[in-house]
Amino acid sequence: MDSSGVLRKTSVIVVTVASEELYIVVSLSTRTDTQVIYVDPTTGSLCYNGKPGFDLFKSEEQAMQFVTDGSQWQCKIVTGRAILGYAALGTFSLLLIATKLTPSIAELPGGGCVYTVTESQWVKIALKNSQPQGKGEAKNIQELTELDIDGKHYFCETRDITRPFPSHMPLQKPDDEFVWNIWFSMPFKSIGLAGHCVTLLQGFAEYRSFGSSGQLEGIVSLIARRSRLHPGTRYLARGINSCFSTGNEVECEQIVWVPKGAAQTVPFNTYVWRRGTIPIWWGAELKITAAEAEIYVSDRDPYKGSPQYYERLTKRYDTRNKDGVVGGMQRKNSFVPIVCINLLRNGEGKSESILVQHFEESLNYIRSTGAFPSTKIFLTNYDWHTIIKFKGEPETIEGLWELLKGPTTSIGISEGDYLPSKQSTKECRGEIIYNDDIKGAYCLRSHQNGVIRFNCADSLDRTNAASFFGSVQVFVEQCSRLGISLDSDWKFGSQSVKSYTDYIASLPPRWEKRSDGVTGKTYYIDHNTRRTTWTHPCPEKPWKRFDMKFENFKRSTILSRVSQLADLFLLAGDIHATLYTGSKAMHSQILGIFNEDAAKSKQYSAAQNLKITLQRRIKNTWVDSSRQKQLEMFLGMRLFKYLPSISFQPLKVPSRPPGFFLKPVPNIFPSFDGGANLLSFKMKDLFWVCPQGADVVEMFIYLSEPCHVCQLLLSVSHGANDSTYPSAVDVRTGRSLDGLKLVLEAANIPACVNGTNLSIPLVGPVSTEDMAITGVSARLHTQDTSTLSLYDFEEVEGELDFLTRVVVLTFYPNISGQGPITLGEIAILGVSLPWQGVFTGEGRGAKLFELCKKIKKENNLLLPSSDTNPFDGSLSSDTASAPDGPGTSGNHVVDLLSGDYSISEPISQPLAAHTTHEATDLLDFLDQAIVEHNGAEGDQKSSLECSRSSEQGNHQYIRCLKSLAGTNLGRQLDFIEALKLEIERLQLNLSAAERDRALLSVGIDPASINPNCLLDESYMIKLWRYANSLALLGQASLEDRITAMIGLENFKDDKVDFWNIAGNGDKCYGGVCQIRFETNGPETHSTNSSLGAALKPNLVCSSCQRKVCKACSAGSGALLITNSNSRNSTGYGSGSSHGGSSQGGPADISTNRSTTLDQIICKKCCPDIVLDALMIDYIRVLISLRRSSRADNAAAVALNQVVGSPMRDYMPKGNQNVDVRHSLKFHRLLLKEEESLAEFPLASLLHSVPTAADSAPALSLLAPVYSGSPNLYWKAPSSATSVELVVVLGSLSDVSGVLLLVSPCGYSAADAPTVQIWASNKIHREERSSLGKWDVQSLISSSTEFFGPEKSGVEDKAPRHIKFTFRNPVRCRILWITLRLQRPGSHSVNLERDFNLLSLDKNPFAQPNRCASFGGSAESDPCIHAKRILVIGTSVKKEMEVTPQGPEQMNLRKWLEIPPKLNRFRVAYEAERPMDNGLVLEQYLPPTSPLIAGFRLDAFAVIQPRVTHSPPSDAQIWDTSMLIEDRDISPPLLYMQVSAFQEPCDMVILGEYRLPQATAGTLMYFDFPRKIQTRRVCFKLLGDVASFIDDPSEQEDSGCRAYPIATGLSLLNRVKLYYYADPNELGKWATTMSAI
Repeated sequence: MDSSGVLRKTSVIVVTVASEELYIVVSLSTRTDTQVIYVDPTTGSLCYNGKPGFDLFKSEEQAMQFVTDGSQWQCKIVTGRAILGYAALGTFSLLLIATKLTPSIAELPGGGCVYTVTESQWVKIALKNSQPQGKGEAKNIQELTELDIDGKHYFCETRDITRPFPSHMPLQKPDDEFVWNIWFSMPFKSIGLAGHCVTLLQGFAEYRSFGSSGQLEGIVSLIARRSRLHPGTRYLARGINSCFSTGNEVECEQIVWVPKGAAQTVPFNTYVWRRGTIPIWWGAELKITAAEAEIYVSDRDPYKGSPQYYERLTKRYDTRNKDGVVGGMQRKNSFVPIVCINLLRNGEGKSESILVQHFEESLNYIRSTGAFPSTKIFLTNYDWHTIIKFKGEPETIEGLWELLKGPTTSIGISEGDYLPSKQSTKECRGEIIYNDDIKGAYCLRSHQNGVIRFNCADSLDRTNAASFFGSVQVFVEQCSRLGISLDSDWKFGSQSVKSYTDYIASLPPRWEKRSDGVTGKTYYIDHNTRRTTWTHPCPEKPWKRFDMKFENFKRSTILSRVSQLADLFLLAGDIHATLYTGSKAMHSQILGIFNEDAAKSKQYSAAQNLKITLQRRIKNTWVDSSRQKQLEMFLGMRLFKYLPSISFQPLKVPSRPPGFFLKPVPNIFPSFDGGANLLSFKMKDLFWVCPQGADVVEMFIYLSEPCHVCQLLLSVSHGANDSTYPSAVDVRTGRSLDGLKLVLEAANIPACVNGTNLSIPLVGPVSTEDMAITGVSARLHTQDTSTLSLYDFEEVEGELDFLTRVVVLTFYPNISGQGPITLGEIAILGVSLPWQGVFTGEGRGAKLFELCKKIKKENNLLLPSSDTNPFDGSLSSDTASAPDGPGTSGNHVVDLLSGDYSISEPISQPLAAHTTHEATDLLDFLDQAIVEHNGAEGDQKSSLECSRSSEQGNHQYIRCLKSLAGTNLGRQLDFIEALKLEIERLQLNLSAAERDRALLSVGIDPASINPNCLLDESYMIKLWRYANSLALLGQASLEDRITAMIGLENFKDDKVDFWNIAGNGDKCYGGVCQIRFETNGPETHSTNSSLGAALKPNLVCSSCQRKVCKACSAGSGALLITNSNSRNSTGYGSGSSHGGSSQGGPADISTNRSTTLDQIICKKCCPDIVLDALMIDYIRVLISLRRSSRADNAAAVALNQVVGSPMRDYMPKGNQNVDVRHSLKFHRLLLKEEESLAEFPLASLLHSVPTAADSAPALSLLAPVYSGSPNLYWKAPSSATSVELVVVLGSLSDVSGVLLLVSPCGYSAADAPTVQIWASNKIHREERSSLGKWDVQSLISSSTEFFGPEKSGVEDKAPRHIKFTFRNPVRCRILWITLRLQRPGSHSVNLERDFNLLSLDKNPFAQPNRCASFGGSAESDPCIHAKRILVIGTSVKKEMEVTPQGPEQMNLRKWLEIPPKLNRFRVAYEAERPMDNGLVLEQYLPPTSPLIAGFRLDAFAVIQPRVTHSPPSDAQIWDTSMLIEDRDISPPLLYMQVSAFQEPCDMVILGEYRLPQATAGTLMYFDFPRKIQTRRVCFKLLGDVASFIDDPSEQEDSGCRAYPIATGLSLLNRVKLYYYADPNELGKWATTMSAI
């Protein structure tokens, strides 16, 4: 909408600037501003903060000027009309935009244009991501871009058109059944711009206008919505599926209305019908030699899901309870009719007759269940082709009309008016529909109740023809009720109104019926023209043409208007046929039967049908599988198969500007700006040269937003000599400079080709005690460590902290002190919380608050009893985050249910006592969350309870061990017992380190109970394959279950859960159970089992048909794997083709046809290996739940560290937006046209701040004014007389002053501080400049407005504050703000003038004896306190980039071109012996070999799958509420151990090298610590080798692979030894020797 109020056209401009960065500039028709969305060039994440002048502009011109910097001619620009979707897919991201639109329905009644996408474009963006990605994934991404979009998809920007018109729901809440870009639109929802990606529908939408004598009388539109619940092509999506939907399911809607002026009422009516394949489990097998495909019906429960299909129809078309007035032409039904018109061949010997028989039986089955008492399903068989063959087309049409008359007139149509003003609704006699998308309102006088459903075998040609002839009759009736006559000049003989004396027609809009007071005769008033008449305005009999013969219909009807409707059906038929078969519709000539040249077109159509038949056969045979893949990927289905390594939530890059270096990075060129270019993507070919002789290079990076750091990304940069790039790096992270912790030490950086991207995964800080107790460091040196593990038995849990702000990198040179060090771009990747939504209470931020409340509630349930299963709520006992430092509010916890604030903070020390707090167990957080603390006493109590809770878990774990091992604890447990013990451990929420401590305390070696060591290799390999198969099948089942819930109420058809693992002590319930499998163990039942409450044995095994209790039943997941073909489901690239039902065969993970989980198989019938696989998968799920709970708890702690109290605890329910707007108004009054430069999360505190035990967290000082509780404020400990706040601004800014919002308690003379402020761009104190010193006491005493309590209810006045204005604006990035109390005896303290500054209200967080600041008589020591600190000024829009000058560029180029003195040359070997499936490689060297200097490793061609276990019961696909993925919490790491034979010893370890992630085939050179002479070198690949798989496209037969370890990890032909030599000394031999 432009400034004049007229809707502008939506504009999308994709700009690729010179640095290859991409911006999306969007100007929506529904808004007046323009947004700029930045696509991160590393991970592909979308970035938008809504900051004016940076990504929010008043006009498109301003936005383009900012993005292009006035140089559009240097940019690559793609223009479009709408965004259809976006996805970041590893090394590429895809943006789909509509470049050309056609207004296929120019304006619906009441407004809203429907656009059809006529031209679209995929914008493929290469990402600088070194995450390994397979060739198969790259191929699938390319295939996705070939999906046919143009002409077959449509949308409306202002109305919801996913439901029958008019929709009662707003645009942002569509019906998911018909939205085809749900997955592709999620990135925009995650950044708060959901409306920027349109709601895309697949199908057809067009209109035709009609009239006479040059006047427009009416408009008819046809909208056809294809359901996405069973997507696919003709032979891969037939019948019903496990989502309870049929193939080629389409909802069609015919809308007729009379166009009116802008302020006039618009009458309209609608008719809806369905079309789709038969809703039973059936399919067709295509054979090249046969003329027709062979139809089959599943022999296992063929009607499964059919009731749910009709239930979905019932819910959608049940309008019995709508407030409508039923006229004489439409009777109100007491039930919902669903009429099925079956057009299949039903003659003897016909292949389709089997479907007709099963169709009838399915409906009989549904009726017998009595599941739908209010729904009546009718089936009418009408053999379309046979009847046409023997009777001809006219009689066939007449017969159809005769069948449709009763159902159509009973179901009726919907009628109503669009009212241009909501005030007009007072006259409405019916249902009123309005929402924010509609200016006026809709009044529906009558509703269609029920639906007619047409079907043939494919829901194509016959279905389209039959539905057209049914719609023709409705179209004539729709026009008649709108006062539009379709009667031709030929009359109906002597028929008149008197012929229908028993008929009372409903009146047109704004007509009224009255009786004459004298004669009693009825007359009619037309309020449109203010005239009266004795004649009924609609004397015709309703639905009169149903009784006509075909020829009479033609003679009595204006056929030109019917032909216009036929044109719409012809186009729609071709669209649906193309989408389903890849070709146009056949047998469409019958739709032109009302035309004069119908006979000619019939002759032409015979040849056309033969051509189409051949086209369909070819495409169905060769192209359908690819098209099926495209559809599923576009919908976000089965991505674990097509894109197994792709993450749904790409990481962010917070190190990019406005991230910056706190200290300058030295450079040999003085003109450089201290290293800022190292963090910017704009300088792609950057060479940063540090001074010669540097021993280390240390970088202090301040992140642009707080996050949990996950990866370090390095761009290798060097000249001709690659030894100038560093060889190792240390990483430390922390919330502040004084809270840094070591994350990574001396990680190897291999020498690589210039421009190579290396990714180093980072785990949070790990306790050295945990490292020692689990023996992780020792495991790497173990020679006999098994390379295959079913799960990580000794997982080391690093600390998660979403408030990390400072990252320190220490680079070590390859050769110390011998030359300059070169550096390239550096990027820190991490996961941040949705802070914007946190402060506004919207989107993911609101969900985060709900998560905190859930955690609080479950913590309260967890603490009283250690027997409670914490995984019911996904809780964790791991450390979530470290406190800021001494005296901080690092452990402040808010009661998220009541809003009460509980404190777990020790007594703070003065500021000078800076120390780093070590991480504490998160059980402290759980305990402290419900305990009220008062100083150190409360801390001791909290610590004691935490220790007690941990001890209880350890004791229960040991009790479980004793119950399994018996009296002899030293007895070796078998495999099943070890698994049960691990399940018990995880359900008790014990980490691997806590388990090991408990075992060592009773003298048990943890390695002795490791299930990975208790199986022989052959069985372990088989079990590994079964467990992985179960993970994929479980994921497919989850997708289908969630999709199936669309349009239905939430249901759970699982009689037992997915795993149904019997806990320690669970046993058969006895009684009538005929299995008696679980008969061992005591009578008691473990509370930690997944069985839940005991149930009576009313289950029946689907295999042996015997009664079975729940304890003796295998998990529902057992059915998936026992019914699946292992060849088709054991690999990520597997999956059988989609051929209808599976005939009792395997579950198909390639589509949504997985086996339903409502059947039971007993444990006796279930193979042992399947039961074992269920236990392994269950353990993997519990490990994942523990990781998720750790992340959730870390997020809760981070939230409490910033907000201090959830906004929803104080915001009035149902009116939260009003309070936020009110606070934003205060915000504007405070700033007065200036910007707030120091708001969290863009700004933060550089050092920890001493904080009182009963205070709000220090970071709340920088939280937005409108966030947090109004009574919550920060205060320092009473012992601190001086506090220094080092505030890092959100970006380089011109600062004009600082605002100090005073605490609710107000100031007195005793606690009014003096304020001193300094500014700088770096952290060096000696470089900062003083901006002034202010005495708050003197400032407030000179103005009477500060005295007394603050008046409430003043709407237009800003909160009281003190402003410290600078003489001149200062450009800086860091402010030092010192608050200091006046000491007793100071001249500025006047006890006689002691006053309460702002309020007499007591601080709700004060100690009972704290009254000095509130005007009380009992005084205590004063303290420093404040509500908020606002830094005001103007942000610097674009920082200047410094590049080398001309002479410096020349010098740099010359220096880079200097070749190294020594080159690498390959060392030849005599023999090479791979072992352990290629994970160990020995090379035998000749005696004359030179001194070996190192080895070259070619990066592995493997991928890391995202799905490693079946999903938890409450999981969601595309779960955007998930904070962080498992792979980012505990990334798999690989190490290369190199050992050499040395006399007189045996093999000596030369080193262990942590391998970075790189693109497959990247050459990586690792130097040994020293040169060696040897005859034998051994390379051993260690670490999480089982976490990687081969590229699915390169697996010839994944199901037959002998060993589960990826072949791409084999060291054979991948490792080369080298030595260094001077090519000048080698002379002519240097050219013939093999360089490496």
